[in-house]
Amino acid sequence: MNSKSALPVPDPILQLQRQLDQFRSIQPHRTRLPETLWQAAVELAREHGLHPVARPLGLDYMGLKRRLAGVSVAGKKATAPAFVELIAAHPATMAECVIEFESSVGSKMRIQWKGSSTPDWASLFRGWRESER
Repeated sequence: MNSKSALPVPDPILQLQRQLDQFRSIQPHRTRLPETLWQAAVELAREHGLHPVARPLGLDYMGLKRRLAGVSVAGKKATAPAFVELIAAHPATMAECVIEFESSVGSKMRIQWKGSSTPDWASLFRGWRESER
């Protein structure tokens, strides 16, 4: 008998196992797990290891490993949205300016203007984001 199989399952893993059992009992077979349950499993795997969490919970070991490494199911690195605010110390005059945006799905917008008046950034950005939906 393997000595690892005789080790007791920690209480936090048992609690998540009960939640998973409850979810699975009311959902059709092969229904995707909610992200909250996956995140709870990832947190437990950080603390207890992949195999000791995946085995009793009946989770895909490699799927849990990818999530633990920060890779989403689609295979892309999970990143948080970023925001950059540029504040000039004093108003500057520019003869020409070019700004480029790229969305998380890969679409791009390039704005180029000449002169002293600036475009309405909020409207431009909002319109671009709405066109992606």
